[in-house]
Amino acid sequence: MTGNGTTLELGTLRSEVVSMGGEAVDQLDQALTGLSASDETIARAVIDGDEKINETYLTLENECARLLGKGEPLAGDLRFVIASFKIITDLERIADLAMNLAEYTLAARRDIVPEQTVTEIGRAALDLVERSLAAYEHGDSAAASEIVAEDDQIDERCRTTSETVTRELIEREAGDGGWLLEQLLDDVTRVLLTIRDIERVGDHAVNIAARTYYMVENDPKYIY
Repeated sequence: MTGNGTTLELGTLRSEVVSMGGEAVDQLDQALTGLSASDETIARAVIDGDEKINETYLTLENECARLLGKGEPLAGDLRFVIASFKIITDLERIADLAMNLAEYTLAARRDIVPEQTVTEIGRAALDLVERSLAAYEHGDSAAASEIVAEDDQIDERCRTTSETVTRELIEREAGDGGWLLEQLLDDVTRVLLTIRDIERVGDHAVNIAARTYYMVENDPKYIY
């Protein structure tokens, strides 16, 4: 895997991965907007857009396989293509999680809206995704290291948000004299699943950063 032709092909692959990343980021951004505003129209648009992401993923998967099959690749080129393949897998899963958030929006009761902290932590996870893609695009291993280091912060915010939002939701139901157990459990479950999926978005952002670091530095220390 040498020569100017291959260099151009690798550059094209990088651009296409970044473009797919932009699509996944847009899906997540719209899903968070729909969740915050309880907007069913936005939620349905996110769900409808998932198929396009899946098609892009399959196209790039085939391209990675084709490049890996060309001759005897240089070590750096090999790491780049493998990292790119792993990254598009994370991006496809981020888009799936965005679709999950959209489905939670459709399933929610209209009078129960997730607390603002839920979408705030979603925006923090979205920021990690955007930064990890920028690190990949520019081969920035230092930025990748910073993103990996922030994973614990996202996890802690998810934990405390789960506790806070669930407590507030239960207290709200009790204050209304409800205690309609089935509905209450549905609401609590939906909120917890929403936060869980947001945490997973952050995990995929860290995966992208870890693969970028390995790609640039030939050091797998962040891959786990």
